[in-house]
Amino acid sequence: MQVVKAITVLPGTPASVQLDDRPEPRGTDDALLVQAIALGVCGTDREIISGAYGWAPPGKERLVLGHESLGRVIETPQNSGFDKGDIVVGIVRRPDPVPCPSCAVGEWDMCRNGLYTERGIKAVDGYGAERFPLEPQYAIKVDASLGSLAVLLEPASILAKAWDHIDRIGARTRSWSPRTVLVTGAGPVGLLGAVMAQQRGLEIHVMDLADSGPKPDLVRDLGGHYHARMLPEDFRADIVIECTGALPVLADVMHRVGSDGVVCLTGVSGSGHRLPFDFGAFNRHMVLSNNVTFGSVNANRAHYQAAAEALAKADRAWLSRLITRRVPLDRWQEAFQRQPGDIKVVLQFEPDAA
Repeated sequence: MQVVKAITVLPGTPASVQLDDRPEPRGTDDALLVQAIALGVCGTDREIISGAYGWAPPGKERLVLGHESLGRVIETPQNSGFDKGDIVVGIVRRPDPVPCPSCAVGEWDMCRNGLYTERGIKAVDGYGAERFPLEPQYAIKVDASLGSLAVLLEPASILAKAWDHIDRIGARTRSWSPRTVLVTGAGPVGLLGAVMAQQRGLEIHVMDLADSGPKPDLVRDLGGHYHARMLPEDFRADIVIECTGALPVLADVMHRVGSDGVVCLTGVSGSGHRLPFDFGAFNRHMVLSNNVTFGSVNANRAHYQAAAEALAKADRAWLSRLITRRVPLDRWQEAFQRQPGDIKVVLQFEPDAA
């Protein structure tokens, strides 16, 4: 029996992550067989490794980790719409089996009953293996000229959804014409949100804790304004995209949006922490200014396609600077260990694909 290397974890058990041998998957009549090129690493992976999150597939103890995929099709069923050699990214979420009204129309990112599954996160093995099966309806063909930068597609899809919903909410008034966006957090999600703001012609402001390293220059090279640790007291924006989940930042940005403004929350906060917060002042500001605050998570196929278009339009050299570390498979543990200056860490299954 031939085997492939796969990164697996025992959900709920801290420090159980390991590199396993798994039976080599085979192509089927309803799935592509994909050779892994690269795998992006994010905070969700580290949460699962810590034992705080994640579910194994039914009937199994271990979960194959990884949801930010990039691979090459090596086997394909007939009439799949894909060819051998196509570069693809796998969508993360799968609709629930009921399905709920949202899942029934392909908006599984808006699942109403929580019965969805997610590759590498919830009840379905992920993409952290040398080869993996991928159903054609959940595969996105990407521009080959992006090369290994296409591994950024999954986090970019999160921001494509955020911008889609911001645009829809803004359209509630026919006169809405935003000029300024504030992004809090200059990680990969925040910076990808900023590049999409640039593509919309908006004035960009990004706030992050870092006062040195690559982040300030990345923002400035977009033509944006970088704010280390704090904003001017009187600063206001038409749109706020909050990407940190940090409670002091959340409490501050609620008041940083101007009239008819929109605040999109993409960062997930931990529970059990309290801050003094003047909810009355917040309510007054929201009501009298016609503001909207909403949360956004995950993405559907349309958002992946929009993200692919945004990445294709972005400057390749700028995108490449988001990937601050590339780790080969034989040193896979290093990919999940935070290091100073990290923005996006990528595990390379193909060493020559950088």
